[in-house]
Amino acid sequence: MEKREEDQDCMMNSCLFFSSAKLARLLGKIADDAFQVLGFSPSHALLLYVVNQRNGICQKEIGELLHLMPSTITRFIEKLEAKELVCRKNDGKNVFIYPTEKGLLMQPEIVKAWGSLHDSYADVLTPEECNQFIAICNKLMEQLERHNK
Repeated sequence: MEKREEDQDCMMNSCLFFSSAKLARLLGKIADDAFQVLGFSPSHALLLYVVNQRNGICQKEIGELLHLMPSTITRFIEKLEAKELVCRKNDGKNVFIYPTEKGLLMQPEIVKAWGSLHDSYADVLTPEECNQFIAICNKLMEQLERHNK
């Protein structure tokens, strides 16, 4: 029985899926804590950040940038609309999202929360290690997406 547990631990600790899922959960918790002051999730904050930067962006483009499904983007936008941070405008078949004045005023708070999140792991990885990790993750995602289409 002991041998089986050792084998299982070894498999899980060397499995990219389990390791990345565990890391994602931990980073998600840390990000939730960092963005708690804004009153919404890190994903909502990132969407608002993108809308504020673009000042009129197609809903489809938001989904492509954030790698989220259209239904998820719609839910996020509805929540931000309810808080009067963004507004939607239809242009034919396209829906464009614009920041409101209230949404634009939140940009410094979003940037501050991102800084707080970054600070939480800045002592763990050097800037070079962080850049390498992100590059490896992006390479892996790109190749897996291409392979699985």
